[in-house]
Amino acid sequence: MRIKTFKIISTLEAISFLVLLLVAMPLKYLADQPDMVKYVGWIHGVLFVLYVLGAFLMYKKLNWSFKILFISVLCSVIPFGPFYVEKHYLKEQ
Repeated sequence: MRIKTFKIISTLEAISFLVLLLVAMPLKYLADQPDMVKYVGWIHGVLFVLYVLGAFLMYKKLNWSFKILFISVLCSVIPFGPFYVEKHYLKEQ
């Protein structure tokens, strides 16, 4: 996997998480419209798995320490976390 590909997956995963938290969940619980959680949640789940797999590939490709891998995976469950990983650990080579 190329660094650029991982950056795209990272960005999409972060955006899908924010949409899930800030749009779909309020629609489900405040407007009784659960459908968006189903679809956005499914998309986010696929992107989450791709992100975690990509983080392991970047771990090998970029010779990350285990600490950086751990931070990268941890950031996948924190809103805006993948943007932090992009900025601090993904340098084009």
